[in-house]
Amino acid sequence: MATEPSVLMPSKGRIMYVESKAAGLAGGRARIGRVSTSKTGRTIYYRGQSFRSLDGVGFKANYYDIDTGEHYWISGPKKDGSDRLYGERVPVEIDEDAREEYWTQIRGEPARIRDSDASR
Repeated sequence: MATEPSVLMPSKGRIMYVESKAAGLAGGRARIGRVSTSKTGRTIYYRGQSFRSLDGVGFKANYYDIDTGEHYWISGPKKDGSDRLYGERVPVEIDEDAREEYWTQIRGEPARIRDSDASR
């Protein structure tokens, strides 16, 4: 009995918006990148960091870095690119491994595939 290839291939992860809330309400560093999750789904992994849910008790944040305690907002990216809470015009960098999928499948703007800033 043959096994479907998709069962054997590891998941490439999901593209998410990841914003540090260390700078306060106005938001801090933000990126669009590919995250992975633990088998249970309770932990999110991104660029060497591990995040756990604040279970609804965070203020303008929904996850915290397990190692530092720093608060983050992590969510699916919006089609219109308005991911920042207050619409600040602060750069939102897009990771190279997520850029093509972000511009073509999420934003629907394939002409911007080389653009590494999602805030414009």
